[in-house]
Amino acid sequence: MGITVTDRAARHIERFLSKESGVGLRFGVKTVGCSGLSYTFECARETKNDDVCFSSSGVNVVVNKADLLFIDGSILDFERKGLNEIFKVTNPKAMATCGCGESFTVENTELSGEEK
Repeated sequence: MGITVTDRAARHIERFLSKESGVGLRFGVKTVGCSGLSYTFECARETKNDDVCFSSSGVNVVVNKADLLFIDGSILDFERKGLNEIFKVTNPKAMATCGCGESFTVENTELSGEEK
């Protein structure tokens, strides 16, 4: 399936990468929050052997193979609300989110207990 980036998110990623000199946006998950997983975003300065790279709307998204299990098929959008800027993720694998919206759970997928 892969990761899809909207045009609005792609413009934001392009600006970010031009300042950071990265090869793409690293999109992943970490174990936190009330529901178990939270999204992570950072500059990918290089790709690693266990990475999968996607190109969407003219930008590269780099995902660790282990994280792909939780976010494959996601759509990455970008929103500005007042002074706040956030990536909005539509994840078909997310079955529930916590009340604050910071974390999510994935059905039928066991977390290893290892910190991501």
